[in-house]
Amino acid sequence: MNTVPTQWQRLFSQAAEVIPSSELLDKLRRSETRGRPLRIKAGIDPTSPRLHVGHLVLLQKMRQFQDLGHEVILLIGDFTGTIGDPSGRSETRKPLSRDEVLDNAKTYQTQAFKILDPARTTVRFNSEWTSAMTAESILRLASAYTVARMLEREDFQTRYRAGAPIGIHEFLYPLLQGQDSVMLQADVELGGTDQKFNMLVGRDLQRDQGQSPQVVLTLPLLLGTDGHRKMSKSFGNEIAFEAAPADMFGKVMSLSDTLMMHYYELLTDKDTDAIKTVPPMEAKLGLAFQLVARLHGHEAASHARKQFDITVGRTTEPPPIYPVAPGQIRLVDFLYARGWGGSKSDMRRLILQGAVEWNGRPVTDPLTQITIAPHQQYDLKVGKKIRYLLQGNAS
Repeated sequence: MNTVPTQWQRLFSQAAEVIPSSELLDKLRRSETRGRPLRIKAGIDPTSPRLHVGHLVLLQKMRQFQDLGHEVILLIGDFTGTIGDPSGRSETRKPLSRDEVLDNAKTYQTQAFKILDPARTTVRFNSEWTSAMTAESILRLASAYTVARMLEREDFQTRYRAGAPIGIHEFLYPLLQGQDSVMLQADVELGGTDQKFNMLVGRDLQRDQGQSPQVVLTLPLLLGTDGHRKMSKSFGNEIAFEAAPADMFGKVMSLSDTLMMHYYELLTDKDTDAIKTVPPMEAKLGLAFQLVARLHGHEAASHARKQFDITVGRTTEPPPIYPVAPGQIRLVDFLYARGWGGSKSDMRRLILQGAVEWNGRPVTDPLTQITIAPHQQYDLKVGKKIRYLLQGNAS
C-alpha cells in the first residue's frame, strides 16, 4: 500500500529541492483522505526532435508519481518552444518557427512513453490556451511581475551586468510557463534546478488566481558526456533516446569513472556505496547494459554488450560490422558522435599520437576527412585493442 510515509520517501529520492516540503506532505495527506490523485505537471519544449538521457531524470520522477497513483500531465510546450526558454542561457535563444516546433513535437510522445505509462499519462499542448491569448490578456499577465523581480533570476542578472541583450519576450517565458500551471491547476510541478524561478512564478500566479499554489520539485541536471556542462544537443554532449543500442552502450563506456557515478546516482536506484566496491570497468558495463535495456529492451542490451566485448578484444570473435550512412565527415566528429573514443579532445590527442588507423594507415591530422561509399567496407582501429569494421549503407 502506498501510504503517505512511503510516498514521501520515494518522492524525495534524487530530488534537489521540494518547495515547500511541508505543503507536499499536506497535499499527499489530503489526496489520501479524499481519494483524489494529485495533478503532476512536467513540461518539455520541443526544441529538438530527440529526447536525451538528461530528460530521463525528469521522466523517471514522473513515472514514480504514476506508480504511486497520481495523475501525470506531460505538457508539450509547442507555443513556448517558439520563444525559447532563457533558463541557464548566456545569450538570447534563436526562436524556432512554428513548423520546426511541431515537427520536433511529433516524436516526443513515442520517446517519452519508453518511460511513462501511456494509459496513465495525459498529454497536453500549451498552445491550447496560449494561442488564444489576446493583447489584453498578455498585458494583464505581464503586469503580475516587475522588471526587478525578473532580474532576480541569476541568468538574467548575469547577462544584465555583462551588458548582454535580454529580449522582452524572454521575460514573458516564465509568465507563460506559470500560466500553464494555472490552466492545468497543477498540484506539483517537476523540473530541473534551472527551472526553479519559472516554477515559482507558477506558484505566484496560481495564488493570484485563488488556486492552491503548486509545490515545486526540482531535480538535478545530468551532466553531458563531456563531464562539464549539462546534457544538451546544443553542446553536442548528449546520449539520445533513439541512439542505436551499440552507440549508446559505447558512449556510456566512454564516460570517466567519476561521471559514471553521477549517472548511477541520477539514473538508477542502485546503492552507489555498493557500486564503489565493484571494479570500475564492471560497474560501467552494468550501467551501460541497464541504460540500453531501459530504452531498447533486454535483448538489444545483450547484443550491444556482445558487440562491445568483440570490439575491445574481450572475446576472440571477429569484430562486428557497423552499418553507416554514406557521406564525408571529419574522422574526429565521426568517432565522437558514436561515443567510440571519449571526448573530442581525447580523440584529437589520439589522432595526433598516431593511435588511430583508417584502413591500415595511421591518421595523424585531426582535420582528416573520411569518405564512406555505399556497399564499401572500412577498417578502423582506435588504440591497440579497439577495432571497427564499417559498412556503407546503400545510398
